[in-house]
Amino acid sequence: MSEKEMIKISIEKFTRLQKYMRLSDKNSEAYREMKERYTELKVILTASGINLTEIDYIKE
Repeated sequence: MSEKEMIKISIEKFTRLQKYMRLSDKNSEAYREMKERYTELKVILTASGINLTEIDYIKE
């Protein structure tokens, strides 16, 4: 898998995860698990040089 493909997939996962997070109760265990993955994806994308300003709706 090329770096470009990996970045594309990570962006798709990041935006999809945020949709689920916005639908979930912030005090739930499911939300806490999603928050961990959100942070991981955010680090991966930032390290890849992706500007998250436009796609980071959660901003946590």
